[in-house]
Amino acid sequence: MLRLLPALLLLFLGTTARAEIKWEIVKTLPHDTRAFTQGLFIADGRLFESTGLVGQSELRELRLSDGSVLRRTPIRSDLFGEGIAPWRDRIISITWRTGLGFIWRRRDFKQLGSFTYKGEGWGLTSNDTDLIMSDGTAELRFLDPETQAERRRVTVTWRGEPVRNLNELEYVGGAVYANIWYASLIARIDPASGIIDDWLDLGSLVAKNAGTDSGAVLNGVAWDAKARLLYVTGKNWPHLYALRLRD
Repeated sequence: MLRLLPALLLLFLGTTARAEIKWEIVKTLPHDTRAFTQGLFIADGRLFESTGLVGQSELRELRLSDGSVLRRTPIRSDLFGEGIAPWRDRIISITWRTGLGFIWRRRDFKQLGSFTYKGEGWGLTSNDTDLIMSDGTAELRFLDPETQAERRRVTVTWRGEPVRNLNELEYVGGAVYANIWYASLIARIDPASGIIDDWLDLGSLVAKNAGTDSGAVLNGVAWDAKARLLYVTGKNWPHLYALRLRD
């Protein structure tokens, strides 16, 4: 049933979603094929990545110019790491099915605290006022960045129908960009209404990088506000791409 749901979702999206956001590759960087990418963001001119799988989950800092891993620290070995988001001088991270999140100091990855939440944790991003979290459903949760308490939820829809399996998230210019698990599309979501107003189709990049590995899905979105480039990658992909968007 777990594999059937993404297949049905792909059928639904493939017949109804028309991607209007055009893109071009500006830069291609190497990406560690051992990195089961769960979260990605850019801060202070550096790229930060979280990886998943029990016993293999890590926080990483990468050099933005060439993708080299500069620093890494393990997430507790019994946990499956998921999304990460910046908040001030910290990194907030979540885990999959354990309802446990962590607060890290960004400059040295020192763990400063932890928190709990109900349900699963998938993707995480932030804006000026909220942490925004996905949990594999069609809902986005908005959390207080200081207390991690839930403030509100919104259901994400396309043409009036809920879109489930929302995964890795990134906040870009007032919108939330969301990977859809097992889809080659990234949704652009109005965070106030939850309505998807456009799509980014990265099917050609998935074809180049996933190969025959069914788990090597598109997952990882990071916005470089200074250069106005969108960085994307996937689980165990050999490449990370900087894209210029043309709406």
